Amino acid sequence: MAAARTPLESVEAAAEGARRALGGSFAAISVWERERGRLRVLVNAGERTEGEERFPEEESYPVHDFPEITEFLHERWVGGQPDAWVETSGGDSEARGRQRVAALLRRGRGSCVVAPIVLHGRAWGELYVARPTGAAAFDRTDADFATVLAAVAAAGIAQTERLEEVRRLAFTDPLTGLGNRRAVDSRLDEAIERHLSEGVVVSLVVCDLNGLKRVNDTLGHAVGDRLLERIGSVLSLCGAMLPGTLAARLGGDEFCLLTVGPSADDVVRVAGELCRRAAGLELGEGVACGVASTGDPIGAVGTARRLFRLADAAQYRAKAARATDPVVAGRDGGTHDPVIRLADHPPAHPTAERRRFRGRRP
Repeated sequence: MAAARTPLESVEAAAEGARRALGGSFAAISVWERERGRLRVLVNAGERTEGEERFPEEESYPVHDFPEITEFLHERWVGGQPDAWVETSGGDSEARGRQRVAALLRRGRGSCVVAPIVLHGRAWGELYVARPTGAAAFDRTDADFATVLAAVAAAGIAQTERLEEVRRLAFTDPLTGLGNRRAVDSRLDEAIERHLSEGVVVSLVVCDLNGLKRVNDTLGHAVGDRLLERIGSVLSLCGAMLPGTLAARLGGDEFCLLTVGPSADDVVRVAGELCRRAAGLELGEGVACGVASTGDPIGAVGTARRLFRLADAAQYRAKAARATDPVVAGRDGGTHDPVIRLADHPPAHPTAERRRFRGRRP
């Protein structure tokens, strides 16, 4: 489990490890979804029967069919580690649920051991390990061992969830909840690789929020933060119009949309919608928006830095012209487009610019 990078990988490793440790032919881990009143299977490991998928999308069971996961935890095990129990298809079981026995018979299994998984002091789900008909049935010693394995699984799942949360925070802007610059850099590098190998269209919309300084200076930074949050919501809404789009805050008053796949025309259309919606906000003065897409005649794009620089240059021209619509690289003279010239040959005195363009070389 230590090598698992995601919660699902951690769960898979826990199920497979428990199956081997207990000498079972099959193991599953399910999570208790309280809001839906069900046990949802996350992973089925080992020898599966018909209808059982390794990572099922929608295999779940009402908790009223398996009440022991809820009733026994609350009535008998509050404050401590719950004990596992054994069920057998021959009826020599602890009789905690007829549904368990019925499932064993239906799937040709002889016995199972069930161990509740407790996370942060609450029932999280269960570990289920089974042996085939004809194999030695699980006994009390196996159940005690399963209890220990469930506790180990809980610790591993908790650690992986914490790491996943750290990763999420590392790629998230804390104010708006959008992606941050690190998320954009990572996604854009991958996107450019796909563009070079598969020819997929990659587009970048960079926008600058107009009037933020005025709001901060006259109404205070708390109001300025609310404006940033609102433009973040607009960006998220517009990004949702293009499948798989990453909406991000690059920093300060700069935001972007990164798309992989949609056509340049679709991206420009959504960028126009973003400008219109931003202009309609009560605070602020709209956005200056620039677009660069490999689907337009902008020349070869071999690096993420070049696409970023083109989008920056387009946004810079939109800002200078106080444009209410997006400025799009490559749509005003092809490779002689002024945006492309600005991106490839920035002014000699960058300190006179509003900011440096990202990088110097294609």
